[in-house]
Amino acid sequence: MKSKDIQKVVKTKYENGDGPMKIYRDLAGVVSLKTIKLWIKMINNTSSINLSSSPGRPRIARTKANILRAKWRLDQKKQVSTRKLAVEMDISKSSVHRILREGLACFPYKKIKQPRLTDIQKMKRVKFANWVLNNYTKDDITKWLFTDEKFFDLDGIYNAQNDRVWAMSQEEADKKGATHEKIKFPVKVMVWLGACAEGLTVPVIFEDGTMDAQKYIKEVLPIALKSGKKMLGNNWTYQQDGATPHTHRLSQKWCADHFPEFIPKIRWSSNSPDLCPFDYSL
Repeated sequence: MKSKDIQKVVKTKYENGDGPMKIYRDLAGVVSLKTIKLWIKMINNTSSINLSSSPGRPRIARTKANILRAKWRLDQKKQVSTRKLAVEMDISKSSVHRILREGLACFPYKKIKQPRLTDIQKMKRVKFANWVLNNYTKDDITKWLFTDEKFFDLDGIYNAQNDRVWAMSQEEADKKGATHEKIKFPVKVMVWLGACAEGLTVPVIFEDGTMDAQKYIKEVLPIALKSGKKMLGNNWTYQQDGATPHTHRLSQKWCADHFPEFIPKIRWSSNSPDLCPFDYSL
């Protein structure tokens, strides 16, 4: 049934005394109840259903011209907030949000923190990438065991941006628990973990929060070797970053003597937050 035919049915049934809910049920949900009510309103006002123009309020802010202005402003090098963009375009902030969301299909992505790279570090990254491309296939990469360490303390991770207390005043908010206490020097532990395409290794926890080359060789590397063999078999590669316990000559020798393959310190470039999966999720 075409739209015009449905409109005729709705008009006829309404003129015969049927209400919007009965019309909606009789049509078995072909059109929404909201649409039926809108059409009935048109019938009452104009005695017909005229959709040649939008039945709602005319667009004032989300026009094609404003959408193009917003797109041009976003394409500029200097960033702008929605509040400032609203001032520049002389429209409301909510209109700017609709233009960005609906007119331009934009989404407000958060900035990602990462170490600043020097030119030398960038050059080393390129060399590392070329070395991987020349020595490993895509299937080989699935047999890499990525590893990293992270500190955890009793305070945990707290994001004040996502925690609000509704109150009439700051004093009232404080009484409702609007303060988050943080210990100056919280107790912390260090956790080592490895991950690959087949799963996770057994974690190694250092309760005193420190790890040197001796601890790394004695407590971590044997776990890494055992877990790697169990998950990946006899042909796999061990990855570690440039932390001092990893690059110590004794640690490097242990890796060379025991692992099928590993990434030596001369290959792995420092400050490489996007080369190890743990930098995104640990």
